[in-house]
Amino acid sequence: MINNFTKSNELRKKASRLIPGGAHTYSKGDDQFPQLSPHSIVRGKGARIWDVDGNEFIDWGMGLTSVLLGHAYEPITNVIKKELDNGVNFIRPSFIEAEFAEQIIEQIPSAQMVKFSKNGSNATTSAVKLARAYTGKEIILRCFDQPFFSIDDWFIGDTDISSGVTRDTKSKTKHFKYNDIENLKETIAKYKEDGIACIIMEPASTEEPKEGYLQIVRDICTKESIILIFDEVVSGFRFHPKGAQFLYGVTPDLSTFGKTMANGYSISALVGKREIMELGGLEHKKERVFLLSTTYGGETHHLRAGQKTLEILNHNDYEVTKYVWSIGKKIKDSYNEIVRSLGLVGYTSMEGIDCRPYFFFKDNYIRTLFAQEMIKHGVLIQGIVPSFSHKDSEISQTIEAFEKSLKVLSYAIESKKVHELLIGEPIKPVFRKYN
Repeated sequence: MINNFTKSNELRKKASRLIPGGAHTYSKGDDQFPQLSPHSIVRGKGARIWDVDGNEFIDWGMGLTSVLLGHAYEPITNVIKKELDNGVNFIRPSFIEAEFAEQIIEQIPSAQMVKFSKNGSNATTSAVKLARAYTGKEIILRCFDQPFFSIDDWFIGDTDISSGVTRDTKSKTKHFKYNDIENLKETIAKYKEDGIACIIMEPASTEEPKEGYLQIVRDICTKESIILIFDEVVSGFRFHPKGAQFLYGVTPDLSTFGKTMANGYSISALVGKREIMELGGLEHKKERVFLLSTTYGGETHHLRAGQKTLEILNHNDYEVTKYVWSIGKKIKDSYNEIVRSLGLVGYTSMEGIDCRPYFFFKDNYIRTLFAQEMIKHGVLIQGIVPSFSHKDSEISQTIEAFEKSLKVLSYAIESKKVHELLIGEPIKPVFRKYN
């Protein structure tokens, strides 16, 4: 049983002193994990990671959903190492930029032009800017049920953690409910006179679209001259190598990709219709859009990682995709079966889409106690992010940890000792107004 976090606790204090939030990603912060948890990771291999205290864990977070094949996956690391010998950043573009752009255009239904960058926020914010430039309108409609679109003000201003965002910026972003066409129609009618530039949404996040929903959204956008943006930073390549837009058969005007695009290496992409994308180019007479212009957007080794990832995902009739969906289903079904057997229905369950299930807990004390117990049994978990490296040993150990941890949960709830058994504070929402 794992309970030694001596070195992690030292680094936890150091990081908190030196870095706002103690980490460079809020989702990796101390407020997102139990007190009894590793703070600092040393290395990962496949679906396992090791912390500074030498503890070994099965990793179900996989780089915040970005690592689809596995940590230090050799076919990817090999092309990275090879490309490093050629240098990674030059005064003019690498030939690989156009080479990989052509592959993306062949792969993604909505892609007629491609612009690479380094993270999802770069891509989504640039998509919004393009939509505003193309339509001459300013209002953004974003899907409220989907948790995250960008670190930038146009999105953050429409959340509970909007400190520092101007009132004018906040007023330009509105929201609508997923899978609710009537709500979308009402929202469009309410803000139509103000000028709606775009709708931005994940084609699917925590639930799949109802039959015909996405196509109706597509049709409404066409009718109302609203740019439809699919944020596929998470769903792209995980749901299907051609994107969730291919899986559900609906093509947006613009799309954004990232995360699993290069198996955890830093690359993202904005793709879309030529007539919109070319506003960021040099071959038109209209007012210029300063689109994506990043020093590191064309780093050659990361582009090579993207190319190799795409090659692997396309291999053997989409073997990786099918495996990831099947593993997610197995984990979800096993968890819910244990929950039923222990009489915990209503307190917890595993929900969502099989390739990226999520946990439901009645409250954050129960959630944190469960995570605390899973860590003791060598499983580090927020949600379930299946990868190609989660094999039988990881699955069986995880299910065994489910059984042990849920038994503790059952006892704690029945005896009203949840607070007593939890060490430290409960996990908190990332999007909250105060600490």
